[in-house]
Amino acid sequence: MIPLSKFWKRKEKPASPVPLHFSVPAGRRVYAIGDIHGRDDLFAQMIDHIRADHAARGPAHLTLILLGDLVDRGAQSAAVVERAMNLRHEFADTRLLIGNHEECFLAALTGDVRRVRYFMRIGGDATVRSYWQDDASLATATFEEVAERLPKLVPSEHVNFLSMGEDVVEIGDYVFVHAGIRPGVPLEKQALSDLRWIREEFLDDPGDHGKMVVHGHSITSEPDQRSNRIGIDVGAFRSGTLAALGLEGNRRWFLFASDRAVENAA
Repeated sequence: MIPLSKFWKRKEKPASPVPLHFSVPAGRRVYAIGDIHGRDDLFAQMIDHIRADHAARGPAHLTLILLGDLVDRGAQSAAVVERAMNLRHEFADTRLLIGNHEECFLAALTGDVRRVRYFMRIGGDATVRSYWQDDASLATATFEEVAERLPKLVPSEHVNFLSMGEDVVEIGDYVFVHAGIRPGVPLEKQALSDLRWIREEFLDDPGDHGKMVVHGHSITSEPDQRSNRIGIDVGAFRSGTLAALGLEGNRRWFLFASDRAVENAA
């Protein structure tokens, strides 16, 4: 496994003031959850927080958006996918964005050894382990053996669910993507590679994108609020904290699930 020091982390700059003239349509309430990366414990805690927060705020149409990167790095990727897949039984309007790690996971399930190698190199080894459920045999397996066996271990329901993920969700003055957008390119002409992988060209651009962009993908120590974007990947797999953004009208708030909450309750 790659040392945690090798994972990309945003070099943070002071946040710029965020105007609050962005809004979602009346009667809507939106929750967007950042990159979960195999932390089903934090995911379950966050759903509890959202359930309680939504009930406390009164009736509204709830939209739940998962910003992608459900899998990899954390130990419980299979459980995360299962939980995400079943959320629609409670929250009918649940939307899943495909992250770069879902893209690589689905590619690895084609049986291509080269793609399996790459997938496992970027944190997919944890995902493989969560489906393999036999550390001893996985430790001695070759990449060829993983490429052959893994597609048989991942339930077809999980594959179908991830395959049906979206790349862009637009609600009111907000647009939700996994990684970001290419500045200056109309939303309908954005390349999938940018929506799932872009970093500095998007993060360092101060220009008006027409809508407020909500994204994950690039880790910061706390939600990164800018005048044109809001990043909510706070590195759950290593920080022990998962963030979600709540939106209603022109109001905006954050919810957090944390290892520390579990420790304090013990």
